[in-house]
Amino acid sequence: MASYTYSFLDCQAAIKDEAGSFSLGNGAGAAEEGISISYVDDKGSLMTGADGQGMHSLHAGKAGTVTVRVLKTSPVNAQLSDLYNATTQSGADYGRSTISVRDPVRGDEITCQGCGIRKHPDIAFAKDGGLQEWVWNAAQVDVKLGTGQPSAVI
Repeated sequence: MASYTYSFLDCQAAIKDEAGSFSLGNGAGAAEEGISISYVDDKGSLMTGADGQGMHSLHAGKAGTVTVRVLKTSPVNAQLSDLYNATTQSGADYGRSTISVRDPVRGDEITCQGCGIRKHPDIAFAKDGGLQEWVWNAAQVDVKLGTGQPSAVI
């Protein structure tokens, strides 16, 4: 039977890099806005000729962005800041992270490879603590959305 309920509590997200690996999902101090994954380019385009006929072009690109929003007080900010500092010292270390997001209840699995933090988040000190928004460029994003059938939790 399909599951008709979504909960961020089921979200399992993590980053893996030679400089460090840790959780980004539930329990990592995620803000309400959570995690977003977007493709950079359209997968296809359509060109219309002078006679009105159309031609589709299928694009090979799978690049995207990953945005993780965590509360200002989350210890994940320190881990991400350390990762940023470690991976931006040399081109040999940059863009080698893998971010995975999984929802075993829905059956969703997303893998983002060749990830590099775009920039250190802006820092604000204000009345309310707010959040830190970390953005990665990802060379390849692979998405498999589930059917809503719970998968075996590994």
